[in-house]
Amino acid sequence: MSKTILIVDDSATMIMSIKTTLEMGGYKVESAGDGLQALNKLKTGLKPDLIITDVNMPNMGGMEFIQNARALPGLRFTPILTLTTESHASKREEAKKLGATGWLVKPVSGNDLLKVVKQVVPGA
Repeated sequence: MSKTILIVDDSATMIMSIKTTLEMGGYKVESAGDGLQALNKLKTGLKPDLIITDVNMPNMGGMEFIQNARALPGLRFTPILTLTTESHASKREEAKKLGATGWLVKPVSGNDLLKVVKQVVPGA
């Protein structure tokens, strides 16, 4: 059974690029344009095996999204990766404290992304 990955990013181009890479890797992909949309999908039954989120987005940014997602039942142990242009150590530490599993800095190659997904998703 293929694993489901939720991509949260306000850039349609970024979503398309990541989605293509992940689908070619055999994953099922869902997407949301910001943290609020993603949270609503999670609250209405989406159970992804991995969440990849941007940090800087309108309505609800990645940090707030991670904090809210971690509070939902059943998502406590779901891996959450941040994929962002932010490279500050303080942001990385904040994300970790809120529950992020890992931190990737854009741009990331398709091969590198797939490698990280295999590392953090059990059975991927």
